[in-house]
Amino acid sequence: MKRNASARATSAPLLSLEKQLLHPGVKGLPITAPLPQSAIGAQQWNVLRADTSFPVAVLKISALQHNLRWMRAFCDRYGAQLAPHGKTTMSPQLFSAQLANGAWGITLATMAQVQTAFRYGVRRVLLANQLVAPADIKMAVSLMRQDSGFEFFALVDSSAGVARLSQAVSRLGLERPLPLLVELGLAGKRAGCRSMDEALKVAREAAAAPGLELAGIEGYEGLLHSHDREQDHKGVRDFVAGLSDLLRRADAEQLFTRDRILLSAGGSAYFDLVAGGFAQVDGLSRPVLPLLRSGCYLTNDHGHYHDLIAELNTRERVPAEQGLRPALEVWSMVLSRPEPTLAILSMGKRDASYDIDLPHALAWHRPGAAAAPAAFPDGCRIEKMNDQHAYLRLPADAAIAAGLAVGDIVGCGISHPCTTFDKWPLLLAVDDDYSVRHAINTFF
Repeated sequence: MKRNASARATSAPLLSLEKQLLHPGVKGLPITAPLPQSAIGAQQWNVLRADTSFPVAVLKISALQHNLRWMRAFCDRYGAQLAPHGKTTMSPQLFSAQLANGAWGITLATMAQVQTAFRYGVRRVLLANQLVAPADIKMAVSLMRQDSGFEFFALVDSSAGVARLSQAVSRLGLERPLPLLVELGLAGKRAGCRSMDEALKVAREAAAAPGLELAGIEGYEGLLHSHDREQDHKGVRDFVAGLSDLLRRADAEQLFTRDRILLSAGGSAYFDLVAGGFAQVDGLSRPVLPLLRSGCYLTNDHGHYHDLIAELNTRERVPAEQGLRPALEVWSMVLSRPEPTLAILSMGKRDASYDIDLPHALAWHRPGAAAAPAAFPDGCRIEKMNDQHAYLRLPADAAIAAGLAVGDIVGCGISHPCTTFDKWPLLLAVDDDYSVRHAINTFF
C-alpha cells in the first residue's frame, strides 16, 4: 500500500511541471515563444526530421518501460527491494515511474536532492551519505517534522558522526528517532568503517544514542572495479559476506528495534552478486529487508554499464536482447567537414558524458530521408570533445567518409548516464521512430 501511495502522491506536484511555461533558450527545444510543457507532444516534433534544436538529449520510452519491468522482475526473483539512486537522473517523473513500478523508495546523495524529491512527492528516502553539516541535519529534521509519514534514513561510520547527530536532533527537538544505517567501507576507498570491530562499535553507539535508532547495515561494492574481473567478483562476494556478518553480530546484541532490518548495497554493476549474497541471510531476530540501490539500470548506457550488464546477463543466463537496454542518446548535427576523415558535431562536454568514456557514435541520418538512421561502420569514433564540439573521426576507406555531409544528424550513445543527465534541465521522451511525446525534467 505504501508503494502505491508514494506513486500517487507525486501526481499533483508533477502536474505543476506540465503546467509550467518553457521559454526560448531551453536546450533542445526549437521554440521561439513561450510554450506550456504539456503542449510539447502536440507539436509533433520528430528528431529525425531535425524539428528540434541540436544538440538534443532523448530518452527512448520503450527502453525505459522495458528496464522498469526488468528490474522489478529481477528484485522479485531474489526477494529484494529496490531504492534506486536518484542522483543518476534527478528527475521527478522518473522517480514517479520507479515508485509506480515497485521501488521501495529513492536513494539520494545530498540534502538538496532530498528536498527536491520531497517537493515532488517522494516519501521514503535513503540518504546514502554521511549526514554531518548542521544545516543539512536541520533540513532533514524539518522534513521529518513537516510530514509524519516521511521515512528518512541516513548513514553513519564514526563515533563522531553518531555524537553530532544525537546532539543535533536533541537540540532541534525531533519527536521521533532518526534511523541510521552503519556503513561498512573498504580500505583506501570512500567512507565507511574500516573494520568489523569499528563498525560494531559505531552500531552500539547509534543504538544507544538519544534521538537515534539503528535501522540497518549498509555498504557500496561498486568501488571494487579493476581490470581483473575475477578478483573484482571475489571482492564483491567477500564484501557482501562482511555486511551480512556485521548484521548478524549486531542483531545478536539486540541493537535493532524496528520491525525490519535494512541490509543495503548494490550499485549498477554487480547488483546480482549483492542480491544473491543477501538472499542467504536468514535466522535473525526479525525480518531483513534486502535493499538494492542501482540507479543506472533505468537508462543503462552504450559504454561502461553496457559492458558490465552484458557480463551480468551472462552470469544470470539472460539473452542479451532480453537484458537492460540503453535508453539515453544525444543527437547532434554535423557542423563542418574540414578534413576528409573528420566531422565536427554540435555536441560537446556541456552535453554528454566524458568522465569514463567519450560518447559512442551510433548512427547518422539525413533529415528528410525516408530511410531509417544508418549505423556507423566499425572505426568511426568520437576522438575528442571541446565544450561545444565533438570530433568524429571517420575511416578513410569507408563510404561514410565521403557521404556524411554538413546538416546530417548523428546519434551518440553515452558512457555513464549520471554525467549526461546533469547537463540537461529537460530531456525529450521519444518513441521508436524518434517522435517526441513529452518532456522529462531534471533538477541538479
